[in-house]
Amino acid sequence: QVMLVESGGGTVQPGGSLRLSCVASGRSDTITSMAWFRQAPGKEREYVSVIGRGGGRITNMSMKGRFSISRDSRTVYLRMNSLKPEDTAVYSCNVFANNTAYWGQGTQVTVSS
Repeated sequence: QVMLVESGGGTVQPGGSLRLSCVASGRSDTITSMAWFRQAPGKEREYVSVIGRGGGRITNMSMKGRFSISRDSRTVYLRMNSLKPEDTAVYSCNVFANNTAYWGQGTQVTVSS
């Protein structure tokens, strides 16, 4: 069992930055990949970025250059720069451990002037 807690969301003006964190507890030693997803109001959940245990990463092309994922053994981060109003969404972390996917509760990011 892995438990996830996200933090770092909030309200920011267009062009601003935020860093999200997601801390894993429990059997965090079994985690392989860690990822971020987001879901905007009225839209389907969207993949943001994923990072493997070895550090290899893939980022959604629409966010590449603005969003950057990183991790240590039990925390995954998402650095978001040059934020736009269309980045407003609930951001959730996802980890894969022992052939099971775990989700955090999500953190709200609002980009508004």
